[in-house]
Parts: sequence; structure tokens; C-alpha cells
Amino acid sequence: MTSQNPRPATSVLLIREAHNGGGLEVLMLVRNQQVGFCPGALVFPGGKIESTDGHSALRARCSGAESLGDDELRFRVAGIREVFEESGLLLARRAGVTSLLSEADVSGLRARWQLRLQLDATGLFEMLEAENLLLATDLLEPFAHWVTPDFLDKRFDTRFFLAAAPAGQSARHDGGEAVDSLWITPHQALAEGEAGRRSLVFVTAQNLRLFHGIDTVVQALAMARTRPRCSVQPWLEEIAGIRHLRIPEDAGYPEASFPLRPGAAF
Repeated sequence: MTSQNPRPATSVLLIREAHNGGGLEVLMLVRNQQVGFCPGALVFPGGKIESTDGHSALRARCSGAESLGDDELRFRVAGIREVFEESGLLLARRAGVTSLLSEADVSGLRARWQLRLQLDATGLFEMLEAENLLLATDLLEPFAHWVTPDFLDKRFDTRFFLAAAPAGQSARHDGGEAVDSLWITPHQALAEGEAGRRSLVFVTAQNLRLFHGIDTVVQALAMARTRPRCSVQPWLEEIAGIRHLRIPEDAGYPEASFPLRPGAAF
């Protein structure tokens, strides 16, 4: 089968400090078993870039857009849009206001716009204009860039961003592509994946491992700012008679070689 060109996509890691002092938590969604890509997997909010995410009119509705190129901006716009569609959290401000929207603000926006955006991404600009909002694209910190291996037929060129979760807002999964949502420590998510209680895609697990030893949002954002800026496209390599999935040694991950397990998802 001929591999397709990777489709641009965005994923956002929203983080917060656990209320009980239990360290850093990340928002994760459980994908519907009926979807075609990674059914049942525990994932970060995100999805494919839509053509409207790069509409020139959106630039004026994005905080910090003046320092971002068009390509970078559309990935950030898509990330914020997907987070709102899938989890109900919205990284946005009222024009002229520095703080992010409150839960009361977002609750009304969900009722008026969330379903429409799930059906048609073109509604994003209309929502921003009608509600006088600015997307908080300035709060997304570049975190990772992965390209699906070329030996797979369904491929994505995915940029990952890190952001502090909007204080006070409550996550509400959409019930369509995402059937559950949870705040979970990276260590717990990895442990449940290893135990078989959760399904974790390979790239998700590798990004979760980057939080080892990190307990606060400030530490996590500092780590993201100092991480290597490189694209990661895994490849297959036989080592001592065993097939391994490999990633570049300088990609900034704890490991670069992984024995290939049957049925592994990427």
C-alpha cells in the first residue's frame, strides 16, 4: 500500500497542578471505540487542520499574532478550536481584557457555539466576531513535532503545544469522538498504559515521559521552552535480529530505540 502524504494536525497538552497537591496533571480524552483512528485510546485534545484555520481575518482575533508566521498561527488556531470542540475548554479573552474567560462565560459559549463548531469549523471566526473574543494563541508553547512513519497509510504531521489550563473552567467532553475526559498525572497515565488498563498511542506515551520529575506548571513551561526544536519521524531498524522503532538521538526524549511490539499504535 502506498503511504499518503501526512495531513497537518495539532494536539494540545493542557496542564494544571492537582488540587490535592499530587503534582502536575494533564487533560486527556478517551476516544470513541467507533472512530476510525486510534479507537478507545487515551489522547490529548487535537485534530486535523482545517482550511479555515488559516483564514487571514483570524489574525486580528489572535493575541500575539504579530510575532507568528501564518503557518505557525494556523496550527495554534486549530489547537484552540479543537480543544473547545472536544473538551469545552476555551483559551480566549474578551477584547481588551487580560484574563481568560470564566466558567460562566464559557458555559454560554458552549451552548451557543460548540455544536456548530463540531459540525463546521467556519463558525470559529463568526463566534469570535459575534462575542468580541481573542484567541489566546500567545499562551501556547511549542512542545513537540511528530510525523507519522512513512510505512503507515494514515499519516499526520502533528505539532504539539503546551498550555496552562484556563483556571476555573471545567472540561466537558463532546460525547462524540471523545467519550470521557480526565485529569491525570503523566506517571499514572503511563502506568495504566503499561498495565493494559488504558490504550496509549506511541507518540502520546513518549510525550508523557517528558514530564518525569516535573511537578508544577512553571517547571513544565520552562522545560518546553528549552526542549530541542526538531521534527521526529520514527523509522524501523533491525537490531540484533529484533525489529525496533527508532527516533533521532537528539530529539530530547529519554529513549531513542524501542523493540517493536505486535499491534503497537503510533
